Amino acid sequence: MSAVDLGTPFLEGRIDQRILHVRIVRPERRNAMTLDMYRGVRDATILADGDPEVDAVCLRGTDGWFCAGGDMSGHQEDSAALTERDPTVNFPFRHMELCRKVVVAAVDGACHAGGLNLLMHSDVSLASESAVFRGPELLRGIPDPYMSARLADYVGLGKAKYMMFTAALVEAHEAESMGLVGKVVPDLDFETALEDMLEQIRLTAPRARAMIKADLNDPLRRHDHNMFKRSMMNPEMVEGMRAFMEKRKPDWPRD
Repeated sequence: MSAVDLGTPFLEGRIDQRILHVRIVRPERRNAMTLDMYRGVRDATILADGDPEVDAVCLRGTDGWFCAGGDMSGHQEDSAALTERDPTVNFPFRHMELCRKVVVAAVDGACHAGGLNLLMHSDVSLASESAVFRGPELLRGIPDPYMSARLADYVGLGKAKYMMFTAALVEAHEAESMGLVGKVVPDLDFETALEDMLEQIRLTAPRARAMIKADLNDPLRRHDHNMFKRSMMNPEMVEGMRAFMEKRKPDWPRD
């Protein structure tokens, strides 16, 4: 087993038995992702892609949270900070799909917003029965191009619209039935089931596996990165993030 530095203390990386494990360790913030954390996940997929001894990347969280999404604290009125969140440079999602290795999302807890994007841009997912899923971006005034590009592929157009337009909380077995996650197991069986899944991936042929991943991903719709840029610091986004930080309902501008 060898440790991997991913550029932030909030990500623990290690390679063990041909799996690059990436654990999100920021439980005091519900594993909300900073830019450095997003870059760290990006760098993990790049590292795995270039290492012939690595078969998969396994993403997981801590203390009942997979990931609460991006950390918006301090950015509600900071255009420079938001501009830095250039999705073409800093976010890992396209890199996860381009990586020739299997990316596994091990969801043992709550998975919201950007956490849902990490899940949907992974290749294989396992969830515990206590896991829950939610896409609350429209409550923050944020049109998320990653979620809109992938959610309907997983759950169908009707369910995708329902999840996005209501920000509904989806429990694990419902998420499995709609196709959002690959498999749900009892909480007490989660670790054993994850190890079994990783072992099955290790048994598959690396070159053929990479070819199949590329072929399965080929029809996927490209992300509209400009959607986020067009909304940068507009009145809706400012109000949505301010309301989130102030823990109140947003008062949307009407124009």
